[in-house]
Amino acid sequence: MPTPIDRAMNSRNMFLGFAGLVTAVAAWGIWGGDMFPQAPDPRGEPGNWTEEDMKRWLDSRNLMAGSTATREELLARVEANMRAPRV
Repeated sequence: MPTPIDRAMNSRNMFLGFAGLVTAVAAWGIWGGDMFPQAPDPRGEPGNWTEEDMKRWLDSRNLMAGSTATREELLARVEANMRAPRV
């Protein structure tokens, strides 16, 4: 037979469980999205991009820009893998 103390303990456990659930949902809402979103693809002519832009563009397409590649090699790879412009 439960005593009043047992009933009070069960009530507190339910409150703590509910508070934990609310906290978890709030944390997911705050941190669940992209905290540090990726930089957008560079725009314009690839010849005007920095080496870092070209490497990021190639890496985002799993084309693996080499760490020893020169600017000209990166530019050639980017231009070779770009889609044809729509007319």
